[in-house]
Amino acid sequence: MSKYIDINRSKNRVLRTLLISGLCGFLVACDSGEERNTTSTDKTYDILIDGGLVYDGSGASPRALDVAIKGDRIVALGQFAPENAKEVINAEGMAVAPGFINMLSWGADALIHDGRGLSDVTQGVTLEVFGEGWSMGPLTEPMKNIVKARQTNLKYDIEWNTLGEFLTYLENRGVSPNIASYVGAATVRVMHLGPTSRAPNENELAAMQQTVAEAMEEGAMGLGAALIYPPGSFATDEELTALAAVAGRYGGSYQAHMRSEGDRLEESVDGMIRIAEQANMGVEIYHLKAAGKANWPKMDRVIAKINEARARGTDIRANMYTYTAGSTGLSASMPPWLQEGGVEAWMRRLQDPSLRARIIEEINSPGKNWENIFMASGGADNVILVGFKSPALQYLTGKTLAEAAELRGQTPAEAIIDLIVEDGSRVEAVYFMMSEENLKKQMQEDWVSFQSDAPTMAPEGAFLDQSVHPRAYGTFARLLGKYVRNESVMPLEEAIRRLTSLPAENLKIKDRGLLQTGFLADVVVFDPNRIEDNATFIKPHQLSSGMQHVFVNGEAVIRNGQHTGATPGRFVKGPGYKGQN
Repeated sequence: MSKYIDINRSKNRVLRTLLISGLCGFLVACDSGEERNTTSTDKTYDILIDGGLVYDGSGASPRALDVAIKGDRIVALGQFAPENAKEVINAEGMAVAPGFINMLSWGADALIHDGRGLSDVTQGVTLEVFGEGWSMGPLTEPMKNIVKARQTNLKYDIEWNTLGEFLTYLENRGVSPNIASYVGAATVRVMHLGPTSRAPNENELAAMQQTVAEAMEEGAMGLGAALIYPPGSFATDEELTALAAVAGRYGGSYQAHMRSEGDRLEESVDGMIRIAEQANMGVEIYHLKAAGKANWPKMDRVIAKINEARARGTDIRANMYTYTAGSTGLSASMPPWLQEGGVEAWMRRLQDPSLRARIIEEINSPGKNWENIFMASGGADNVILVGFKSPALQYLTGKTLAEAAELRGQTPAEAIIDLIVEDGSRVEAVYFMMSEENLKKQMQEDWVSFQSDAPTMAPEGAFLDQSVHPRAYGTFARLLGKYVRNESVMPLEEAIRRLTSLPAENLKIKDRGLLQTGFLADVVVFDPNRIEDNATFIKPHQLSSGMQHVFVNGEAVIRNGQHTGATPGRFVKGPGYKGQN
């Protein structure tokens, strides 16, 4: 019998009620915020989740309770007669939990194409958070052209200007999960400076700060940066601190893909701590990792640094995905100077014969003041090509960079350059860089939440035109299956806290993240014995299994493991929002 399900296997409601009485003392003596009534007939619930084992998101031990939903809210937890509900969900043998929060999603454009968000909602994700470095607003007309130029197989018109307008557009268009976003530091920079590497002058910095303020008032969660990629990498810590401080004044936080996740990992963490302390605000490290085998021993020191900072009152935390491989473009194997001035300037330099030898040398060398992801991976055998814009190159999808280079009669560095030029894109790739031991160490820290760092997809249609990192389909199920159930890295109740109330608290969302009376009804029902990631690096387009029911704002988007077609997702506003709810 599973260690997760014992009480709720009882088919006898009276026995189950007595067991709860034994756990709580008396039903009425349980948490004052919850209703405990086994015979109530004075209420009608829209949905009653009956007979499950409730993990409320707080990290507390699970309890056998029913969850009653009316409209978009949780209205009671306790024991209730089924006849009091319009619909009864039989959750015998199941875990019932708050909906999961994906702290870094790249699903914004995919949700325009397919609002179901199938790869995530089938894992229990009910809130997607965007905005690592680049956000879908604010956009000028030239910036809209940049976004259009980046589009691959998913084409869409840009019918918005600001970040708030985009999130409202997406909500009105219809999406299954809730949506939120940070405003991208690179987006703000390009809006006022273009793709140049120079620092802003005093007036330009003031204008950038005003743009951040406007985004916060429209509902942004804070400021998000990606400091490994141009043009985000051109920003100094002083510039970022000035922008982050504006978000902090509105109650927002600062999240960053740090300048280095490998050779200068510890120095980058120090930089995050400085921003937290100078701006007096919460900061979060995007996808914490120690990249490159030589850097794996640094993780113990990084964790110690963060815990020391937290002990003295600094609000620093991190999120992560559950794989030893990362994913980004082949462009991350090239020095930032190549990419200054935008895509056209970058492509011209790559095709300049006088620069080719220098570029190849820098690809094959550790980065000086930049992060060379190719070197961190250990070589071309550890890089898998997963995303091309050009149909003519898609035959290389799923091959290693070493295999592709051999097929083309080139060295790996030559193939990196020419594939980017031929495809007219950064060419998406998977890099194997991290250790399993470090992954587990990170998970065991109570300040670590989780994210996919991937688009929301479906194993059908246009999504099959490219491969993808399996984290797009399996991050959250992999945590609950591989690491919680199979390897006991942490208890299930703690894993659920990290997926729910911890990120909600960090985002300062007041009415999501817990199964609590009065909270919005983002609720998942899954089998802890069957939750499983099925996506692999060879066959990534496979949905996870074990998630039976998912409710978003009280409406079922997954019922009996199948998508219902419902799109009740909402724009979740950040703490500085000044508009009308």
